Amino acid sequence: MRFKRNGSYTLNRKSKTKPNGKKPPTEEKKQYLELEYTKIRVVDFDLKELVVLPREIDLNEWLASNTTTFFNLINLQYSTISEFCTGDTCQAMTATCNTIYYWYDERGKKTKCTAPQYVDFVMSLCQKLVTDEEIFPTKYGKEFPNSFESLVKKICRYLFHVLAHLYWAHFKETVALDLQGHLNTLYAHFIVFVREFNLVDPKETCIMDDLSEILCTPAPPQPAPAPAPSTPASAPSPSSQNHVTER
Repeated sequence: MRFKRNGSYTLNRKSKTKPNGKKPPTEEKKQYLELEYTKIRVVDFDLKELVVLPREIDLNEWLASNTTTFFNLINLQYSTISEFCTGDTCQAMTATCNTIYYWYDERGKKTKCTAPQYVDFVMSLCQKLVTDEEIFPTKYGKEFPNSFESLVKKICRYLFHVLAHLYWAHFKETVALDLQGHLNTLYAHFIVFVREFNLVDPKETCIMDDLSEILCTPAPPQPAPAPAPSTPASAPSPSSQNHVTER
């Protein structure tokens, strides 16, 4: 069966000044960790229910279907802010914890590039892989290659870089577009998925662990709305008969 493919002070503290006399750069405040933003999600149920392998589905089929979907969704999410991600505004592919991603070509050559260039490399590579019938077969009876899992891990690693950049460099634009709920849900779904199948090294994703801990925990259930005041049965009011609860 084939699928279509988030007091007090202590004296004599140690100095935070570097040996050269300069203070280390202070990392910017992570706006995306503020409660007013993390509480916004498109769904509020346990995302693990969406990623667990169904008993009747082949593992590679499941990985292929989900990986292709994440590629399309992350590509779409990035496209919403792509006009703000330019060679001038993002001269490097940055992420939190002073992280800079470098691109490595097929020969292993390390290249520092702008964020839009890096994302273009990522999306082009992913597109090439997920549309290759020899790697992501769609025809019945076609076997997945032995290298399939390693290639899925490669794709997921690169897609994580894009998500990390979106939060670090373009969260303000995402909020301005009122798309933070979509980004949070997409990120949480992706992290739960890669954790479930060990697709990305935790050393790679640890820079976003603070956000992952918040978003990957199911949102607490919303309290039930207070019942409408009861009215005597002999004289029901029109407002009580047509009560609407806003959610």
